[in-house]
Amino acid sequence: MGNKDIVLTAMHELFHQKDLTALDRYWGEPYVQHNPTMPNGLDGLRAIVPNLDGFSWEPARVVEDGDLVITHSRVHGWAEHPVVIADIFRLENGRIVEHWDVVQAEVPAESSANGNPMV
Repeated sequence: MGNKDIVLTAMHELFHQKDLTALDRYWGEPYVQHNPTMPNGLDGLRAIVPNLDGFSWEPARVVEDGDLVITHSRVHGWAEHPVVIADIFRLENGRIVEHWDVVQAEVPAESSANGNPMV
């Protein structure tokens, strides 16, 4: 399984199935988190996932470059309104060990200056 497939499977099992054992299969420690609202380590994910109501992660684009996987997704249930997220995952030995993200409120195409969708 390539890094892209690992990330897609890991995110599906953890966030859609709310299977916390996915952390044991697909993430590694030490887990370095760059999202400013979350701590390093897997305990933050263990605490937040069970409380995500109506969560959906809809990746539109996935790019794999060596040990990095980048996803560009529409997400419901992370914030009050849908958001668009660019996630960057770094993998080591087949496990996600580092994460960065950029989160932006989704603006409908008809409300944007260019008329283009964000995802």
